Amino acid sequence: MCKRRLFLALWLVACSLAPLAAADFLLFFEAQGIGGYSFRLGEGIFHSQNELETMQKSSLGFDYVQRFSIAKRDVAVLSVQARLALDILSEQSRLTYGVAKKTAPVLQIYNAFLKFKFRPFDAWIGHNRPHFGLASQFDQHAHLLQPLVMSGFSFDRDWGVGLERDTASGDFGISLTSGSGMSLRLRRNWLLAARLAEGILERDNFNIGLSFGFGKVLDVMGNYLLSDTLVPIRMAELDMTWLYDNWENRLEIALGDRILGPVAAVLWRVGLNLLRENRLKLEVQPALLVDKGRRNLNFSAGLTFLANADWTLRAMYLYDRRFRDSQLVFQIYFYKGLAI
Repeated sequence: MCKRRLFLALWLVACSLAPLAAADFLLFFEAQGIGGYSFRLGEGIFHSQNELETMQKSSLGFDYVQRFSIAKRDVAVLSVQARLALDILSEQSRLTYGVAKKTAPVLQIYNAFLKFKFRPFDAWIGHNRPHFGLASQFDQHAHLLQPLVMSGFSFDRDWGVGLERDTASGDFGISLTSGSGMSLRLRRNWLLAARLAEGILERDNFNIGLSFGFGKVLDVMGNYLLSDTLVPIRMAELDMTWLYDNWENRLEIALGDRILGPVAAVLWRVGLNLLRENRLKLEVQPALLVDKGRRNLNFSAGLTFLANADWTLRAMYLYDRRFRDSQLVFQIYFYKGLAI
């Protein structure tokens, strides 16, 4: 019922802004194919992270952005981005989470928000990125390598409201979201997050941010509810992005406390851009996570090749020390603007 009311409220607000809609809008079509091999299982896999996670799976989707303007000034932006993805689950997962079919399409909603552009700040409502950590600054929805958000530190997308502002020397954002991730579920769960950053990446070639987050969130993974237990969390994170020549460095250091005790994580991603227009990128990403008194080392290496303006080829090698598993994953990604 709450989800229906939220969708209805967003729809009514968007309809009220319809007379201000600009003549131009952006509409993109997206498609991807995912396949790989797990050396521990000795069989093929059809996902890039975890079979329950949202990223990445073979899917079809769209990305729509509409501006609302008055007196040659934007007053609001509507963003809707979604996929219909193919879930291929193991028998153990199906039995654990009550999924009847081994293969089934799942709706993944990434963006579904309205952003109002006021003079001192921008305000958004809907499904957007919480203002926490590196994931709040970069759209990772098409990438194989993922930041710490995929390890249980905040959410890639969440339902709620937020405020943000770009300053002359950096940016600031604060959000209050449901703490339920991809699907809206309200069971007295909530997540308050804020990030303060110094540096404008396009001008200074660096951005360093300090984030804080706390609340009681649901135990979810992708679209799946793992348990009904609310998870109290308190998190702090330092993130940095530094660009130099054709090198990219991204760093995350996170500390916090969850239901079973303290957690800590360090992630460093190094990327090297090659060829004309940076069409080829090589990346390595070690990550150390400490949770429940246990250490886990993940190592990822990725290759991205921009075949042309529409087609991208990606490959990733992933080693997970906890599960003693090595994986090879390949992605064919298509993203093209449509003229209507």
